[in-house]
Amino acid sequence: MLKGIKVIDFTNYLPGPFATLRLAELGAEIIKIEPPEGDPARSTGIKKEGTGLVFLANNRLKKSLTLNLKEEEGRQIALKLISNADVILESFRPGVMGKLGLGYNDVKKIKPDIVYCSISGYGQQGLLSVLGSHDINYMALSGVLSQLKDKHGKPVHPSITFADFIGGMAANERILAGVVSRFLTGQGSYHSISITDQMVSLMGNHVMVEKETGEAQGVSVLTGSIISYGLYETKDGRYMSLGALEPKFWQNFCTAHGREDWIEAHFSKSADSNPVFRELTALFKRKTFYEWIEFAQMVDCCLAPMLEAGELIDNPYFKEKELVFVSSWGDYQVKMHSDIKDLYFTPPPKKGEHNDEILNEIYR
Repeated sequence: MLKGIKVIDFTNYLPGPFATLRLAELGAEIIKIEPPEGDPARSTGIKKEGTGLVFLANNRLKKSLTLNLKEEEGRQIALKLISNADVILESFRPGVMGKLGLGYNDVKKIKPDIVYCSISGYGQQGLLSVLGSHDINYMALSGVLSQLKDKHGKPVHPSITFADFIGGMAANERILAGVVSRFLTGQGSYHSISITDQMVSLMGNHVMVEKETGEAQGVSVLTGSIISYGLYETKDGRYMSLGALEPKFWQNFCTAHGREDWIEAHFSKSADSNPVFRELTALFKRKTFYEWIEFAQMVDCCLAPMLEAGELIDNPYFKEKELVFVSSWGDYQVKMHSDIKDLYFTPPPKKGEHNDEILNEIYR
């Protein structure tokens, strides 16, 4: 769908590379601009054969060009490359691209119809824009982290960087809107994505509910407070998710167990004082995780297993779609778009792997 769209990617670490990976699977050409020492994600965290796993997971299907943007030669090469591009994505601190002579006002002089997107923690201007920040900060400030609490009210530290991924998706949304606008009007556009602002956009229901009712945890029936929507422990210490909000699904669940007497308790509280909740909890503990999985596939009742990361590749649902796969270069990768067939994947590029190819192309 995006074949013929050229994206110049100045981003590092996670939100930007995740965004351009999704664009790459849609057919865009991604040219990743790296400093001479490479994207820091190459050398950060757990590594495979000397390269960071976060880099390997988010940079397939891209080309790598190393440039020293602090030197005039590197800047001129970047501008030459931009003059034939459609999209720029950058994630430096606010003002850095401008200091390098590569800000939107600089670029639009040579490429008026460029779609230019900046990803940052707190936006390009304003109270917090100059401060360093990471995913956990955006989660906390936005109010999203306050929605992840244990039964004692203590926040649970997430082990997935929701804000980084959502920020990347939001950047893609604006980039694609900019590409459509350019097609319709012939004009380029600038887009500033604040990751914190994107996280706050998830809080619409919660803000409204809190102002109307004083309840800070959002829609109450979705918080585990009722018996038909929650997490239940199995005989072997695993967990199943039950989401039988609609009467037909709850009835299917109850009838399958010969407990029609539970149907009227559909929206009753998940509390030890509730005898149906106690009985339901005991029921889940009478079957193993895999016995419940088998049940969930036979009875239409909104029941699904809580899988671990290592189980995804062999789960029939994901296996059928080949969503998690062993790459031709020997590691595990996850597709961004499950419905796009016959994708040919190229491995994450070596640092500067495409220098000669790209430079020969822009100077031929």
